[in-house]
Amino acid sequence: MDKIQRKKRRKRSIRKKMFGTSERPRMCVHKSNRNIYVQIINDMEGRTLCGVSTASPALKGRQKANTRGSINFASGVGEQIARIAVEKGIKEVVFDRSGYRYHGVVKAVAEAARKHGLQF
Repeated sequence: MDKIQRKKRRKRSIRKKMFGTSERPRMCVHKSNRNIYVQIINDMEGRTLCGVSTASPALKGRQKANTRGSINFASGVGEQIARIAVEKGIKEVVFDRSGYRYHGVVKAVAEAARKHGLQF
C-alpha cells in the first residue's frame, strides 16, 4: 500500500466517526504543497459556514510565496478562522485533521484557533 492510499484510509476512518452539526460544526484542515485551507462545515445541511486559506486575499500579502506552508503562516490561518467563526457566533467545533498527523502545520492551525476563542 502506498502513501496516498494509507492517507485515504486514515481519512475515511476519521471521517466515519465525526459529524458537524449546527451547534458544533466540523473544522476541516487541508494542506497542499503550497497552501493551507481551513473550512468550518455544517454536515447536516451540507453547507460551508466559513473558510480561510493562505491563498485568500486577506493573508496572501502577508508573507512571501515560498513561506506559505510554514508554521508561522499556519498560525495566522488558525487565528483568522477563529475570528471569523466567533463573529458568526460559532464557539465550539469538531476538529477534522483530514488524515494528517497532528503535527507541524496542522497543530499550529489548531493551537492558534484555540488561542483565539474556538473550543474543540
